[in-house]
Amino acid sequence: MAMATKPWQRWQDWITTAAGLFLALSPIWFDVDTAGAWGMAIIGAFTAVFGLIALYAPGLMADEILAIGAGVVAFVAPWVFSYSDYTEASWTSWVVGVIVALAGALALPASRAAHQPATR
Repeated sequence: MAMATKPWQRWQDWITTAAGLFLALSPIWFDVDTAGAWGMAIIGAFTAVFGLIALYAPGLMADEILAIGAGVVAFVAPWVFSYSDYTEASWTSWVVGVIVALAGALALPASRAAHQPATR
């Protein structure tokens, strides 16, 4: 299976970017306290930036690792920022966290291949 190593082509990075934007904007339509809203907005914004960097420079492996980390942070955010009582906001963080971590993990082999091109 051919891996996309050209900029702006990897579907995993598009998913990371979209999920990050969704998380960043979700306090607009989900009820959550101020700390939770800021937590979701900041984690989501950083996640979207990591996705955009991965789209622009598919050979960087650090952004995929950062995206996986951002997914983990998004997953634990409801407890860290004390908004686990807000059902919609919590579920949004959990689902986005899993999606981002999976997308980052799935993009890692392609990123590694682009970072270390095969030599003959």
